Amino acid sequence: MATLEQCMTALDGFVGKLAAAEGARDLDRTVSCRLTDLGQVVQGRLALGSVHDMTALPDSPTVPKADIRLTMASDDLLALTSGELAFAPAWAGGRVKLEAGLRDMLRLRSLL
Repeated sequence: MATLEQCMTALDGFVGKLAAAEGARDLDRTVSCRLTDLGQVVQGRLALGSVHDMTALPDSPTVPKADIRLTMASDDLLALTSGELAFAPAWAGGRVKLEAGLRDMLRLRSLL
């Protein structure tokens, strides 16, 4: 199991790459990643080509719902961000869950 600090670093890099991609430069969306094995939700904002306000909160029903939501185990997050795990097979196999509106899903499809 990865630490919360490792996950924060990995997510900052992962979401930062998404934000910097040409197709995402005009996005202004909240993003969250629920780390199932750590009981934490990391939230931030994807805006103006970068990531803002990344914070970790204990997982609970009161955590605000983000526009783009990822759910996975901490080890899968690290494998995904290091290139050991490809997003599409991880998503298809149920290791990674992605929830977003249809418009965001279509845009993210070209970025992931």
